[in-house]
Amino acid sequence: MTDYVMDSQTPKGALESRWTQHKFNLNIVSPANRKKYTVIVVGTGLAGASAAASLGEMGYNVKTFCFQDSPRRAHSIAAQGGINGAKNYQNDGDSVWRLFYDTIKGGDFRARESNVFRLAEISNSIIDQAVAQGVPFAREYSGYLANRSFGGAQVSRTFYARGQTGQQLLLGAYQAMSKEIEAGSVTHRSRCEMQDLIMVDGQAKGIVTRDLVTGKLESHMADCVVLCTGGYGNVFYLSTNAKGCNASAAWRAHKKGALFANPSFTQIHPTCIPQHGTLQSKLTLMSESLRNDGRVWAPKNVEDCDKQPEDIAEQDRDYFLERMYPAFGNLVPRDIASRAVKLICDEGRGVGYEIGGKKLGVYLDFAKAIMEQGEEAIQEKYGNLFEMYQRITDENPSQTPMRIYPAVHYTMGGLWVDYNLMTATKGLFAAGEANFSDHGANRLGASALMQGLADGYFVLPTTVSNYLAQQKPLDLDKNYPEAAEALASSQARIDQLLNAPDPQKTPDEFHRELGRIMWDACGMAREKSELESAIIQIKDLRQQFWQQVKVTGEDKDLNQTLERAGRIADFFELAELMCIDALTREESCGCHARAEHISDDGEAQRHDEDFSYVAAWQYSGHISMPVLYKEELHFEFVRPNTRNYR
Repeated sequence: MTDYVMDSQTPKGALESRWTQHKFNLNIVSPANRKKYTVIVVGTGLAGASAAASLGEMGYNVKTFCFQDSPRRAHSIAAQGGINGAKNYQNDGDSVWRLFYDTIKGGDFRARESNVFRLAEISNSIIDQAVAQGVPFAREYSGYLANRSFGGAQVSRTFYARGQTGQQLLLGAYQAMSKEIEAGSVTHRSRCEMQDLIMVDGQAKGIVTRDLVTGKLESHMADCVVLCTGGYGNVFYLSTNAKGCNASAAWRAHKKGALFANPSFTQIHPTCIPQHGTLQSKLTLMSESLRNDGRVWAPKNVEDCDKQPEDIAEQDRDYFLERMYPAFGNLVPRDIASRAVKLICDEGRGVGYEIGGKKLGVYLDFAKAIMEQGEEAIQEKYGNLFEMYQRITDENPSQTPMRIYPAVHYTMGGLWVDYNLMTATKGLFAAGEANFSDHGANRLGASALMQGLADGYFVLPTTVSNYLAQQKPLDLDKNYPEAAEALASSQARIDQLLNAPDPQKTPDEFHRELGRIMWDACGMAREKSELESAIIQIKDLRQQFWQQVKVTGEDKDLNQTLERAGRIADFFELAELMCIDALTREESCGCHARAEHISDDGEAQRHDEDFSYVAAWQYSGHISMPVLYKEELHFEFVRPNTRNYR
């Protein structure tokens, strides 16, 4: 472990010209020299595919890796609702500045001004890029513009593609990447998972991968490494993420020197289909766009909770978001909507399935919208989502209200990066959800796709070039002892997982127990005593894991149990850091809600004088003793104030 001098590389000057000036000030690589450099991109979701395509088009040699069977199977594909862009097509007052402010405010003033403004500025270019790639936004289906408003905004800036926006955007990025694969500038390996980061002279110069079909460990060298491996929401076991989503690549990089920032900043999404049993392994996300027309309510009286919703009279319904937040109503930000739903269910006014002695659900009702607009119009907007809900629940949302409950969805924490998206480890970049994000303590809906594509298409091509311009091309034919060491370390870890002293429980059983601890102590509500208890429980369970995990099969073959075991081992370590971070931050902000710092009316209480910083944690060699670095947040253009959505 070495002391790290934190420098965010944030430019000075007028906010609207910082990115433009910064790009001009960076070094560039001559087109004739770019073929001499190799870049590894791990992960091929929106951030990874767009970065690989862009760097390949520039002339660099790019190597991409993903653990799925195809790069187009990345989790980005699951995003339904949309992507934000400050185009102001609806002429309703949107602008780059308004998107910037909405994002800063929505994140409870825990993000860098410069990064957020860059994101808002680039958003318009993203829309143009997507349209040029043929992404069929709403106008394509109907001939008219139908942008939507998402939570935390009073303007219609969200572009969507028939409820499958992530899929359409990913296909655009995947096509661009495929073109470069055909041209030979990008080489791709599917079913290949990163095991470790290779460091040469203090810089990231390669990775170790495991072929998930053959089990073969291999080293791959390059001039720099870009991690686009998504978030860590699956540490909770139950989340809206695909089951394969994990934190291993980022966590292994953290243990090689990269700082892990704001790990306790996880997002709870308010519109998910409620859990229906203790053995469930994934929660289904329903698009936030539904809140444009759906009204959220719960019975006013506890005795009505067992009734069918249509049997509850209008005067006995509590449209609590409209009551509590009249200015925004059902379109309040995700953290606020989620806490309000939790409050209602804690009062005993939840509906639907009972989990742990409590009914966890409220209604999302389209009856008024159908009456005013007609069923055909509502089906035009949300038909595919209605169909999905009906297939899962056997209930028709056109006839009976949906049931929803918050669930883990996104992680605002991740690898700390500077303005250039470089981590504390030289030569290692992180983009999309893998970095600690431009969002702060909470993310507005439809901003994740925006960040991934902004990073991949428009930021990394410039900042990676700046780094490479200062590097002599690596001799890829040389045998590096650092690569051999990383290979040996990876194999030793696999051997340890395969040979637990007393194998008794499957990795999934351990994961389920870890998830319960994390949800109870570090989920929608956190308090000191529970976090302290959770840390002890996590340590005990982690020790038990290494003694008793049962991994069948061999490592020289397809072995999904071994895959899961490796990922869960990393989750055990990350979970402790998340609780340590949550314990350290004695305030509530965004989705980080400390019970000791909640107002009487249920709102988050920030303490800007003490906690207006990014918490960046360094691995010390001992999981339980991380070192905290603080990046102070300075606001020159906005004034942090108490968020008001009332």
